[in-house]
Amino acid sequence: MSNSYKYIDPDYSYIDPKTGILRNLLDISDPEVLLFVESSAVTKRLLELYENPIKIRGIDSLFEIHRHLFQDIYIWAGKKRVVEISKDGKQFFPTTYFDNAFSYIDQLIDEYRKIPKNNKRKLAEKLAEILDNVNYLHPFREGNGRAQREFIRLLALEKGLILNLNPPDNISVYERYMKGTVESDVTTLTELIFELITDDK
Repeated sequence: MSNSYKYIDPDYSYIDPKTGILRNLLDISDPEVLLFVESSAVTKRLLELYENPIKIRGIDSLFEIHRHLFQDIYIWAGKKRVVEISKDGKQFFPTTYFDNAFSYIDQLIDEYRKIPKNNKRKLAEKLAEILDNVNYLHPFREGNGRAQREFIRLLALEKGLILNLNPPDNISVYERYMKGTVESDVTTLTELIFELITDDK
């Protein structure tokens, strides 16, 4: 999968122009060190959410999740991006229309909540639709994938279901997840989620 992200950020809102890497609270200037420290910090914060899950109220909870995960690294953790992002020539949702997107995703969450807990197929379909829209929204400068996977996990947990879209050492799950999100392939995401969700026992 390509990682050719492009950012319209003439004011260097996030990047240190001298080092070319994301400004961070620890003043790390080596990209490999930042990657390692960020990964370690986020893993620790993820474990905290497994122990004390955030109650999903709506799209606002996605920002709460991101803030929790990245609070040790970025001053803008939990804040919507102020730059435009594209990947492989495909632009993510324009920042000027964020409020419309927030309302629409909240509507999808309301629809999800009306689906019976035992209808896993319908739940998987709606979770895939929510995931696709949240991914297109891409509301953060960095950390969108990790925040949205946790968001979907917590939504599944509301229905008494376990869902891990990032299992360790499972390349197949990762590749299908990436295909579904990058290509906006809701069918692939639905099948992946339906295959992975299990009852919380």
